[in-house]
Amino acid sequence: MALETWLAFLLASILISISPGAGAVNTMSNGLRYGISGSMPAILGLQLGYLAQIVLVGIGLGALLATSQWAFELVRWFGVAYLVWLGYQKWTQPLLDMSTADAQQSNKSQQFWQAAVVNISNPKATVFLLALFPQFANPNASHPAEQYLLMGSTLVVVDIIVMIGFAGLAAQLKRWMNSDAHQRLQNRIFGGLFIGAAGAMASYHRG
Repeated sequence: MALETWLAFLLASILISISPGAGAVNTMSNGLRYGISGSMPAILGLQLGYLAQIVLVGIGLGALLATSQWAFELVRWFGVAYLVWLGYQKWTQPLLDMSTADAQQSNKSQQFWQAAVVNISNPKATVFLLALFPQFANPNASHPAEQYLLMGSTLVVVDIIVMIGFAGLAAQLKRWMNSDAHQRLQNRIFGGLFIGAAGAMASYHRG
């Protein structure tokens, strides 16, 4: 892949990562509650989901998902239900006692897998990647797999950096959570954002 092509893809990757979505909501929610380091399991989980999407597209299964109506609808409605469930979980999340060490703890495994499923269950991402990759891949390349490896790695590295930034921005507001009222409001806001993301996914239709 030519340097100019990769730089254009890098710019596209940055724009994709900073666009609002369920992954960003998940990251900011964890950043506000647990800080940057406590959000890393969720950020890495998002990347596992991202990698799964990239592999699906790379081996051709993404095209099946994009063209098969029943497969697309199955994944889409699973994703909708999962985001609604996450929204409910966040809305009803117990309040933290910020004066104790427990406020700094998180279930790392739960964070990781919840975030992974957020990205895996998003068929919009598959369709988008199917449209994105051909714009930058050289169909005459002698080693096409290397192009997908480079593009996939670029997407993941950029997304990790952007998500750390989102978590850091949210962590700056952590002091604001000292009162129960503020914590409750934060839970309602992020719960509503998850449900809003579910609504956006439910209303998505392929062109």
